[in-house]
Amino acid sequence: MRLLRLLLALLLGLALAVRPAYAQSGLRDAETEAFLDDISAPLAKAAGLAPGNLKIILINDPSINAFVAGGQAVYINTGTILKADSVGELQGVIAHEIGHIVGGHVPLAGSNTSGMTSMSLLSLLVGAAAIAAGAGEAGMAAMMMGQSAATGKYLAFSRAQEASSDAAGLRFLRDAHLSGRGMLSFFNKMRTEEYRLSPSYTTIDPYMQTHPMSADRKERLTGDVEASPWFSVPEDPAQMARLKRIQGKLAGFINDPPQTLRTYPERDASEPALYARAYAYHRGAYPQKAVAEVDQLVTLHPHDPYYLELKGQILLEGGKPAEAVPPLREAVTRSGNSPLIASLLGHALLATEDPKNYAEAQQVLKLSVARDEDNPFAWYALGTVYARQGDEPRAAMATAERHSLTGNPRLALASAEMAMRGLPQGTPDYLRAQDIALASRGIMEQGGRRRR
Repeated sequence: MRLLRLLLALLLGLALAVRPAYAQSGLRDAETEAFLDDISAPLAKAAGLAPGNLKIILINDPSINAFVAGGQAVYINTGTILKADSVGELQGVIAHEIGHIVGGHVPLAGSNTSGMTSMSLLSLLVGAAAIAAGAGEAGMAAMMMGQSAATGKYLAFSRAQEASSDAAGLRFLRDAHLSGRGMLSFFNKMRTEEYRLSPSYTTIDPYMQTHPMSADRKERLTGDVEASPWFSVPEDPAQMARLKRIQGKLAGFINDPPQTLRTYPERDASEPALYARAYAYHRGAYPQKAVAEVDQLVTLHPHDPYYLELKGQILLEGGKPAEAVPPLREAVTRSGNSPLIASLLGHALLATEDPKNYAEAQQVLKLSVARDEDNPFAWYALGTVYARQGDEPRAAMATAERHSLTGNPRLALASAEMAMRGLPQGTPDYLRAQDIALASRGIMEQGGRRRR
């Protein structure tokens, strides 16, 4: 019985390994998302994806990793961005992941995992029957052999997909007139990670890995990378500057403040360092120091939307919402109406508790959710402004949207039904509430069937 439980646990672990997105925490940032969209756009075009369809989703995880989990979305860890030495390295990572999307590897992986599970379960049943018949050793051997065969099949399939995506990614880089040097240098980082995770590097069994060994991947691609007419294309200095300041921003936001201040000491007057320290001081509850750092940034670039956004955020979260409104207003305009910044402006307008600001708050929040409907914070703020204006049905509808996004179908259903009772039938708001109610009820019924 103990062996059976162990094998089933191994099967479950392998099944979960191909669904990494569900175990990770997303991170939203307007500047980082805009940067990732900009550097991935030529790759998406080269891959034949429709403009605007590719989504780059940031994951708050310090490790080097990126993956796809269905649809046209690439998930990339903050650790990958923080440890990148060039924009080309990030583009190499993204190009590889687009290769998985174009190759349809997620659906294929699901099919292969299903076959692996069937093979493993069959070996478990055969082994259990042998044990029941008194052939204990033979039964255990059958179980282990079946598990080993299933695992080997899955890993070989995964390595083949990775090699295919490497080749596709290099093709996308070439067709986008981008150098593949970053892809090669990133393999060096991954090789270092392999050494770090396994000090006895020579003992790693390459046939028990989901990916080909990084050294082998680099060797396989080097000739094609160097043969590309775009091999010697230099890094774009403006894009490199954007990467450096985003790295400072992410370090200040994610890392503990003392760590950030060691990495970016006060003697460092560069923009990335000012950016990092502003976030570190803000997180460490030193609002005056945070404002001083961000004021230096705003002095350097008075109309930079992301510096203005940070100043507004610090003022808002420091209990000064009225002072936060002007920089956030300009940040929204200068960013081309970024929905994330608009949601922050809406929150600041609400936090003033001045009824004169509610109409503007409603306007900017409706714009925010119209352009980015997957932001629970914006729906929460919009529901609040509707409630303060006495529009309870639309407040309930916004609340239903929020609960739907945060995975609470029971509360989403209750709020949607409340909204439907007060909204005119047939209107867009009524129909949307009806959709949420139907979807939430279906999720609840499906969950009930699984429990039975």
